[in-house]
Amino acid sequence: MSEASNDFSFGTKAIHAGVEPEPVTGAIMTPIFQTSTYVQPAVGEPLSGSYDYGRTANPTREALEASIAALESGSFGVAFASGLAALEAIVKRLSAGDHVISEENTYGGTTRMFNHVLSRLGIKFTYVDARDLEAVSAAIQPNTKLIHVETPTNPMMKLCDIRAISELAHANDALLCVDNTFASPFNQRPLELGADFTMHSSTKYVNGHSDVIGGLIAVRDPALADDLYFIRKSSGAVPGPMDCFLTLRGIKTLHVRMIRHNENGQKVAEFLEMHPRVDRVLYPGLSSHEQYDLAKRQMNGFTGMVSVDVGTLERTKALTENLRIFSLAESLGGVESLVNVPALMTHGSVPEDRREAMGITPGLVRFSVGIEDIDDILADLDRVLQI
Repeated sequence: MSEASNDFSFGTKAIHAGVEPEPVTGAIMTPIFQTSTYVQPAVGEPLSGSYDYGRTANPTREALEASIAALESGSFGVAFASGLAALEAIVKRLSAGDHVISEENTYGGTTRMFNHVLSRLGIKFTYVDARDLEAVSAAIQPNTKLIHVETPTNPMMKLCDIRAISELAHANDALLCVDNTFASPFNQRPLELGADFTMHSSTKYVNGHSDVIGGLIAVRDPALADDLYFIRKSSGAVPGPMDCFLTLRGIKTLHVRMIRHNENGQKVAEFLEMHPRVDRVLYPGLSSHEQYDLAKRQMNGFTGMVSVDVGTLERTKALTENLRIFSLAESLGGVESLVNVPALMTHGSVPEDRREAMGITPGLVRFSVGIEDIDDILADLDRVLQI
């Protein structure tokens, strides 16, 4: 089932897509091809097509790429050493003088890379609130080549209308990239809504076990896939085979993990929304979320990511430093529950004025709700909120 049929459901694809028994021994799991190079029987004639050097091709990596392509309803997958490396490759398709429109409330590392690395190569960036289609349209310039969005955003849980922005991008000869990390392909598939690239920090939900750093892209256009393969080969940001193996293993339980993440996230959001010591809850699965209707339209579930405002840094510290089940740490999407303070952690590199304008204050807390028993999670939250 290396090319998963569209007749199969998501869970079946998660377990089987890209994975076939190893032909020599019949091993059910894709082996870890831990090799840097391959023997060639004749000059310039690799044994199997592209297998000449590990940076160019690796069977374990290719199985992972076939898996993410199937899960995202794409035709091609491209694996990278990190989510930032994946996004960098997409932007590296551009040239000096080209223009990118980016959602303003992106992951802090994305903003840092755009502003302090890629801008030095002559690529221009404009930041907008992608909830506002008119603002996105107004930001388009003759040299705009790419629109990049996160939906839901990190950490403010804002959504954008993927289909509407893809139509706007294509009408102006630009491409749309959607960072789908927060949603996972179980809950949202941007390529089905018109996006040209869907990308993940596979460190998060896709792998799901907090033991691998990685990035993945899925596309439908073979020309875009060829560009990305060439850029990766030339830049060298390849994931190791062990990382690919672990991510493949994580994908096999993605559908069952996400069901529990979605259930727990919803219950935590509802609990916190009713709690008197919480000022505001940001979660697209709540009817109080201003984009709840859009969330229901383009998402199948609302994940375990919940952001709350508790007002002050003092209350933030009392909350985050006294939890027992939630560990204070960066990252998200693992089976264990995590909590962080974006203004001081994941978004610490974003200028303070921009953070405050977006609502990323020291009183904002971001929960990555894991798959532990929900009664234990709620009891832990209720206990610390009394402090």
